[in-house]
Amino acid sequence: MSDQFITINGLELPFKAGQTILDVARENNIPIPTLCHLKDATPTGSCRVCVVEVKGARSLLASCTTPAVKGMDVKTESAQVIQARKTVIELLLSSGNHNCAISGSNKGSWENLQLRANAGDGSQELCPVWGDCRLQELAYQYQVNAGRYEHTEIPYPLELKNPLIVRDFSRCIRCGRCVQACNEVQVNQAISYGYRGYDSKIVTGGDRPLIESDCVFCGECVQACPVGALVEKKARYVWRPWKSQKVRTTCPYCGVGCQQWLHVQDGKIVKVTGVEEGAPNKGRLCIKGRFGYDFIYSEDRLKTPLIREKNGEFREASWDEALDLVADKFKQIIDESGPDALAGVSCARSINEDSYFMQKLFRAVFKTNNIDHCART
Repeated sequence: MSDQFITINGLELPFKAGQTILDVARENNIPIPTLCHLKDATPTGSCRVCVVEVKGARSLLASCTTPAVKGMDVKTESAQVIQARKTVIELLLSSGNHNCAISGSNKGSWENLQLRANAGDGSQELCPVWGDCRLQELAYQYQVNAGRYEHTEIPYPLELKNPLIVRDFSRCIRCGRCVQACNEVQVNQAISYGYRGYDSKIVTGGDRPLIESDCVFCGECVQACPVGALVEKKARYVWRPWKSQKVRTTCPYCGVGCQQWLHVQDGKIVKVTGVEEGAPNKGRLCIKGRFGYDFIYSEDRLKTPLIREKNGEFREASWDEALDLVADKFKQIIDESGPDALAGVSCARSINEDSYFMQKLFRAVFKTNNIDHCART
């Protein structure tokens, strides 16, 4: 039991050495908003949305980087804190293209914006992550009056040069979550901060397009982005959170067992994200797990077994007929040439349980050790 306590909003709370104010607050279900903070990454305090008032401090402190100290007295929603957060959110909304419901509502056109979105939102009029944007949520929460500051245009064009990720620099708030997701979570080190001041942006090595960089397209940066700066290309202007449902499943591509959320809309998968609290991946996915979901809708997929006739032509068959044929052929080969005439290769896309049963089939039933696992996919 800890003998160290701090006070947050009048509550005396224990803490452990090394914890920040944000850590203690979240551990005790006290909400403090964040934009730049990324779980399991080094806190930076760059967005200043998580500021709190600490008694005796000369200014507001970023709760994500300020260590908890014995006897500290913290207020998370004082008038000064709320005003500071509102100012930060207003400045972020004024920088770049954040054409969400906030700006629309200020012009009295919220109803028309909704109607146009429901009719078909595949245009630049509406943000592609409308309804799933942390900045938008905070703007609503703190009732921000967007448009109070002069709008700043971002000079960098949309990057569409790869088939998987859209980089929209006009929506980037330079929170750094994508950089941390790439460098500290996935450790790919493909992106970092580039340039300075007004020209600041997130860049690859040599400021090249993602497709020409060291990016492996794991998509961790997309999942970490709290706004519409990074979006899955296939889901852009297709997926909307209020139209879809989430189904948890295990990734089918290998035996690791990564946990996924399938975002299903009208009976079809339109997006895949990692389950943040799910083991073993803790939200992380590879390029296949995150983006390789639409092959199941290919018209070229076989939907029923095919058996080759003596004339070389294929005909459709039932599963029972096909499996009986395979079993008979295996028996014939073993009777004529012995069990070592058979060999099996378990696909890398198989789950561990399937690979286990396959080796059991060959060793215990067929009586051969000719079983291997193919790492190629």
